[in-house]
Amino acid sequence: MTDLRIATWNVNSLRIRIDNLERLIAARAPDVLCLQETKVEDRLFPAAEITALGYPHQLIYGQKGYHGVAICARAPFANGTQRNWSGKSDSRHVHARLLGGIELHNFYVPAGGDEPDPEVNEKFAHKLGFLAELTDWFAALPKRRKMILLGDLNVAPLETDVWSHKQLLKVVSHTPIEVEALAALAASRGWVDAVRHFIPKTERLYSWWSYRARDWAAANRGRRLDHIWVTPNLVGSLVGAEVLREARGWPRPSDHVPVLVDFRL
Repeated sequence: MTDLRIATWNVNSLRIRIDNLERLIAARAPDVLCLQETKVEDRLFPAAEITALGYPHQLIYGQKGYHGVAICARAPFANGTQRNWSGKSDSRHVHARLLGGIELHNFYVPAGGDEPDPEVNEKFAHKLGFLAELTDWFAALPKRRKMILLGDLNVAPLETDVWSHKQLLKVVSHTPIEVEALAALAASRGWVDAVRHFIPKTERLYSWWSYRARDWAAANRGRRLDHIWVTPNLVGSLVGAEVLREARGWPRPSDHVPVLVDFRL
């Protein structure tokens, strides 16, 4: 048996948060780090610093100032690939094959802008189209594959994934059309929400708190935008999950916090 801990984190500018990445590693020692919103082009990615932290195996896909995803691992992985969606080269997906043949897909789904109407908001249309493409693509893959899908999916699907279901129904990230689109993606392979596998759906759970709040902890107006899903053939390997809320209070924090899932393979 092999223990595996995977962390996903929208780090919101990797070079600014490198000290907090080191803090996460010291606190939880994940075997694989999946990052989103690295906001750094590949030639400036802090590869040497992350190697020195114990993650010499890196798959990066970045651009200057926006988006960007990365997989950083202690152990080698294979078939590392960058992939584009919706006709855009905007650095939102990398995937690789971990030891044991598990496919790991790291996504940064478009945020969608402010207006939840695809007719008037191109960013929202892009988000819905992106999710629809993912749904069709995953549905067409062979069913025997063992896969993990994770990242900042930019949708809080459950009523308990937001601070106020009623007040956020017309706010991008929790609108019915987005929740429906994410549900279609989940159904494409019978994906299992690995975090909610351990933390009941009745319990409020957030992974993002706005910078606008004067006191984010006191206001606690959060949303759960960051997810780790597994295919049904991996559910028996799950042993634990955590949303590292304390990271929102670290110096110079990201507005997202790390989400971690443990496997025994």
